[in-house]
Amino acid sequence: MPITQIPDAEAQCAQLANQLRPQVGPDTALIGIFSGGAWIAERLRELLGLTEDVGSIDVSFYRDDFAEKGLHPQIKPTSIPFPVEGRRIVLVDDVLYTGRTTRAALNEIFDYGRPASVVLAVLADRGGRELPIAAQYNTWDVTLAEGETLVLARDDAGRLSWRLDHE
Repeated sequence: MPITQIPDAEAQCAQLANQLRPQVGPDTALIGIFSGGAWIAERLRELLGLTEDVGSIDVSFYRDDFAEKGLHPQIKPTSIPFPVEGRRIVLVDDVLYTGRTTRAALNEIFDYGRPASVVLAVLADRGGRELPIAAQYNTWDVTLAEGETLVLARDDAGRLSWRLDHE
């Protein structure tokens, strides 16, 4: 079934913030998976009124397909500017698909310490799981056709939007 309408990513961020708000406490920290998840985590920080900086993870070195794909040319350093130990972590990504990126992010988080809990928040869940991973917070269940990819973009003003790419 082809996508007939792509939602407003900014409105989705507000919706995700509303879902998270009752669960956010003083021990909650946000970590976004680079790049789209990091952008969303920053937006959630603003919308939730959190004062602590968000963390960002580039999972390139933790991917189980690293040997096949090699390094992404735009690799970014991981930055987790707070102690992970005992914290409630909200792991944020733009699109959940096979679960492999999420697994890699969890491995990296645990290298920084043992959090009290980790929940996953995404804007889009496209199914197709290869690992037993699910988002606790999600704003859009979407099915893509073969060769289609969802890409989250950020303009110069920082506004987020979706783009549907065809391979």
